[in-house]
Amino acid sequence: MNVSRVDLNLLVYLDALLRERNVTRAADQLGITQPAMSNGLRRLRTLFEDPLLVRTSDGMTPTNRALELQPLIRNVLKDIEQAVRPQTPFTPTSSHRVFRIMASDYAESTLIPALLRRLRYDAPHITLDMLTPSDVSFQDVEQGRVDMAINRFDEMPQSFHQSTVWQDGFSCLLSRNNLIRRKFTLENYLNARHIWVSKTGMGVGVGVNPEDVQRLGWVDDALSKLGRKRQITVFTRHYHVAMQLSRQNDLIATLPTRAAMLLSEDPELVIQPPPFSIPPIELKMAWSPLLQQDAGHRWIRRLIIEMARQPEFFPRNQKAESL
Repeated sequence: MNVSRVDLNLLVYLDALLRERNVTRAADQLGITQPAMSNGLRRLRTLFEDPLLVRTSDGMTPTNRALELQPLIRNVLKDIEQAVRPQTPFTPTSSHRVFRIMASDYAESTLIPALLRRLRYDAPHITLDMLTPSDVSFQDVEQGRVDMAINRFDEMPQSFHQSTVWQDGFSCLLSRNNLIRRKFTLENYLNARHIWVSKTGMGVGVGVNPEDVQRLGWVDDALSKLGRKRQITVFTRHYHVAMQLSRQNDLIATLPTRAAMLLSEDPELVIQPPPFSIPPIELKMAWSPLLQQDAGHRWIRRLIIEMARQPEFFPRNQKAESL
């Protein structure tokens, strides 16, 4: 095959078709007509001597040849995009860019308010579009449809770039009227009733099995290593719900310290260190390699990391209440 005779637009068409697996959606994404995309698919089939996408009961399904081509085509287009992208400077004070950020409830509550305060002065016209983990898939991030994901990840695609935002320990949030606060021992902790709250993974979540300790997360894993188990009354994926439920006199929420500290001035609640050791967690920021060199993206990544290192916004420690 003479490469000089290959229409590079066909590679763009193929990339869109393999992402969307639908001729109409691929055409819409590229801003061309459906007949033009259909014609492009016919030319691609001739070029690669393969049907590439076959209509099945599940829609347009890629052939094995198409699946082999997909990462190769993506890398070729990424290199071309990088080569032709103008190196225009990013000016925060005048930019009207919208940054789409997927953040867990925990990350959004602790990090984003301080980020907004900073943006108000440094980049007043920038808009943040905050998405929940259930709104977004890894594919959305990988393809650059979402600028970044900020969460605690058990695993993520190897192609992603990532940076640690911070580490956080754990604290217990409970009502000032909860009787065990005056003798906050491990035995009293285990005899109490608890609110389970944890990260939300990417995509649609599923229910929790209370007996499956290995999947209950950091707090219960730390207890299981001691051969102990707590009594969980309610499971929630929302930290603010857990915080409000902890106002009840017989419930305890054990959650990351930065989340607990959001209510440090609340007269109805107290914050206590857990009566056992829990390993710290890491909050990470992940983004697509397609955005690695983008000037605006580099700017907001640096800003987030810079803010995360400022102790006045995110105190690392807290003292137990004096009784």
